[in-house]
Amino acid sequence: MITVLRRGGADVTVASVETQVGVDACHGIKMVADALLSDITDSVFDLIVLPGGLPGGETLKNCKPLEKMVKKQDSDGRLNAAICCAPALALGTWGLLEGKKATGYPVFMEKLAATCATAVESRVQIDGRIVTSRGPGTTIEFSITLIEQLFGKEKADEVSSILLLRPNPGEEFTFTELNQTNWTFEDTPQILVPIAEESEEIEAIALVDILRRAKANVVIAAVGNSLEVVGSRKAKLVAEVLLDEVAEKSFDLIVLPGGLNGAPRFASCEKLVNMLKKQAEANKPYGGICASPAYVFEPNGLLKGKKATTHPVVSDKLSDKSHIEHRVVVDGNVITSRAPGTAMEFSLAIVEKFYGREKALQLAKATLV
Repeated sequence: MITVLRRGGADVTVASVETQVGVDACHGIKMVADALLSDITDSVFDLIVLPGGLPGGETLKNCKPLEKMVKKQDSDGRLNAAICCAPALALGTWGLLEGKKATGYPVFMEKLAATCATAVESRVQIDGRIVTSRGPGTTIEFSITLIEQLFGKEKADEVSSILLLRPNPGEEFTFTELNQTNWTFEDTPQILVPIAEESEEIEAIALVDILRRAKANVVIAAVGNSLEVVGSRKAKLVAEVLLDEVAEKSFDLIVLPGGLNGAPRFASCEKLVNMLKKQAEANKPYGGICASPAYVFEPNGLLKGKKATTHPVVSDKLSDKSHIEHRVVVDGNVITSRAPGTAMEFSLAIVEKFYGREKALQLAKATLV
């Protein structure tokens, strides 16, 4: 949500309801907020958005200063929005959904109805100045709807086209596969997700979130000298290790998020490029999304004889352009994809390659892809 709203031109403040700006999000993802909520309770916002996740949703519900802000927002006729468990746990509990249509994560629909809301199964629901949505797989649609509420349809359509949203949200995900190869692992897939300054946050978070939900062991490694990395839309992510610390380790998959400025940083990291080359020489899987196939794989011979896709803005850099319109392409041990709007499909395709179609479809259903 943060990065999509910023793409739309919104001035977004990420506020921590804790006593520190460092926040532990779901599935071990660590972020750094811009401010403490306690420092901005008197500020006026055009929109307040509540994310979901547990126990985060309960924490938001129990935050009295936040409740006061959201209720004032409502009484002043300004926008409130919530996704996943937050419509039921927060907005509903606070009495803001009475007589309104609202949606939320499937297991919270009964609780939503108990708050006197009319619970509906829409992927995104607008009722007056309240917007609600269902879960991880509806987040980008939710964010685009919020952009439309703030800036109008033209701006929403513009951002949507850049992100490459799914044309058929909610339908079963698919991907293109050539030269089918079994991806193997012992016990648990060991997966490396590098991040760098200006990496695309949606892509990095989607990869880590989905792969950890599948029970893969995912290591987030920072390229550079600091664990804290500022992404392409100024969201602050915290890696677990520096790339230097894992450069000699073996991984079942190395997969790169994109970013038009982040991918070139990967390309200029000799250690990472060497790790990818060793991965290819060992016939072990590697992948990239957005600008990474064009900026990292292509110039280093990692797409030689392979079909691949990449972000439309840099697709002219691929020597073989036959598959650039495909959302996700798997060719043997190489997987590539296009943009933030394809990141969930990309991540689920990786799950399918390691665990099989049934597990991937279970996760797709659980995340509302």
